[in-house]
Amino acid sequence: MKDEMESSMATPAASQRPHRDGGSNHPEWLAPYQPRTSAPTACAHVEPRGLVRGQSPQDGESRRPSADGSADGRPGTGLVRLADYWTLTKPEVNFLVLVSTLVGFYLASRGPLNWLRLFHTLLGTLLVASGTGTLNQYLERKTDAFMRRTAHRPLPAGRLWSAQAFWFGVFLSVAGGAELWAAANPLTSALAVLTLGTYLLFYTPLKKKTPLCTLVGAFPGAMPPLIGWAAVRNSLSPEAWVLYAILFLWQFPHLLAIAWMYREDYARAGLQMLPGNDREGRATMRQIIAYLMALVPVSLIPAFFGQAGHAYLLGAGILGLGFLGYGARLAASRTNAQAKRLLLASIVYLPLVFALMMVDKTPL
Repeated sequence: MKDEMESSMATPAASQRPHRDGGSNHPEWLAPYQPRTSAPTACAHVEPRGLVRGQSPQDGESRRPSADGSADGRPGTGLVRLADYWTLTKPEVNFLVLVSTLVGFYLASRGPLNWLRLFHTLLGTLLVASGTGTLNQYLERKTDAFMRRTAHRPLPAGRLWSAQAFWFGVFLSVAGGAELWAAANPLTSALAVLTLGTYLLFYTPLKKKTPLCTLVGAFPGAMPPLIGWAAVRNSLSPEAWVLYAILFLWQFPHLLAIAWMYREDYARAGLQMLPGNDREGRATMRQIIAYLMALVPVSLIPAFFGQAGHAYLLGAGILGLGFLGYGARLAASRTNAQAKRLLLASIVYLPLVFALMMVDKTPL
């Protein structure tokens, strides 16, 4: 992950910001978030920890976007702005979303694959997921400015206006929901919209209120296989919920590894991603091990349900034990280096397990 913060340039206070075309009373909601020079006034509802008084989240004031999309006064290009819109969609997350949707679609299919419907399902899912990621960055633009790993994002860095991100996210979400409704079925569209709504309305605000946000966020986070399954069957069977359970459990070691690596960043922003009062990480490590131990047997259920064969059973067992081994190493050391290894193991584990399931699929 990118942790480098971009340098920033001074800007006038909010009440003195010039209009983009030279006027003086530009509506506040249209402007990107601009952290002030003092951390407490930059985010009044959060008391960030770890910042020196008088120091902004980016060691300076945030920059405002120029007319061509550049944020530092240097010449910008259309490609720069396109790259920022691409970043808003969280493409690294969308890859795993599409893989999970593909698995649900493929395992639900009987006979020849309906390639046209698969294309529309993946496209609609990608649009909704991209809209969700964009609106999430819009909602968290102030918080992101306090974290080193996110301060470079287009909104806290001032490269895009908040309104641009908001309407871009709305457009993607509506287009994706309509695509799934028209090309698949209303159930598929409803599942995608439900994912968006619960992620933005429950998980995102709860990150500042309770460590249970990870549990809440895991429910919409595990939805992609159901979306793929529903696109084929227009219903949800027990086999679909097994896929949901695998992805649900996988998220905890994945997300807790990230939270442990960036615990100081999250603390600065007032985000409660780890168990309360767990400075030594004992409770966090117990949770990681517990969810991994649950994931190993649950990942074997498709073989007993007849969804996959013996090759999958063996391969998933080996992968699960390896994944658990990385979790045990982190629990023993509690270092950032081991947390990063667990994170990478999680990124490798999920696509491999799903690929095995698809290759060793039992004919229906």
